[in-house]
Amino acid sequence: MDILSVIGVILAFVAIIGGNYLEGGHATALLNGPAGLIVIGGTLGAAFIQTPLTVFKRALAILPWIIFPPANRMREGISQVINWSTIARKEGLLGLESMAELEPDNFARKGLQLLVDGSEPEALRSVMEVDLVNKEHGDLMAAKVYECMGGYAPTIGIIGAVMGLIHVMGNLADPSRLGAGIAVAFVATIYGVALANLFMLPAAAKLKAVVLQQSKYREMLLEGLMSIAEGENPRSIEMKLEGFLD
Repeated sequence: MDILSVIGVILAFVAIIGGNYLEGGHATALLNGPAGLIVIGGTLGAAFIQTPLTVFKRALAILPWIIFPPANRMREGISQVINWSTIARKEGLLGLESMAELEPDNFARKGLQLLVDGSEPEALRSVMEVDLVNKEHGDLMAAKVYECMGGYAPTIGIIGAVMGLIHVMGNLADPSRLGAGIAVAFVATIYGVALANLFMLPAAAKLKAVVLQQSKYREMLLEGLMSIAEGENPRSIEMKLEGFLD
């Protein structure tokens, strides 16, 4: 669990609700169904129009990474590569065939299979880089869904504010109906700005960081597999891969 993300979410809500309370307001004053419908519905609608279905599905799939990011397996991965290198030096590249069959990671399994098949180092790199680049691109596109929603939300909030003011102007003769329109106008603006700056944009930035960390791990695996294919000794490979550690 990413404790900083949890603290950030809690702190954001406490700051807004607590600040409102200290100013003499009540939490219920920030609750407005029409304003929420305008901002959330409008933001989702804009995102649906912009985003292909496959990208939006991937965006939903990686959303939990904000709180539960994939574990940083860099050290474990380096140890794994050293183990593969040791086996390759003792038994030859064919000795990695059993390791490839048991490897749960698709990227690593594909690289091991290419080694077993006797692929040249440059051929191995070209094949694996296609997978690496495509995976990174797909996940970054998914993260950008939240970034684009962060751009739309404040604008949709302004639309809600204008709609509330139109409602107010149309009911100037009936003061009892002015309150609802004014509430929608101000609360919609708050919803739009808060949704963008307290969730969507930070979520996009966090997801991009996780995606880049995942790509860094795959780059480390690729470099290790290339070194094995070139016949480097395990100690040399270990020293090289330690450069990927933070």
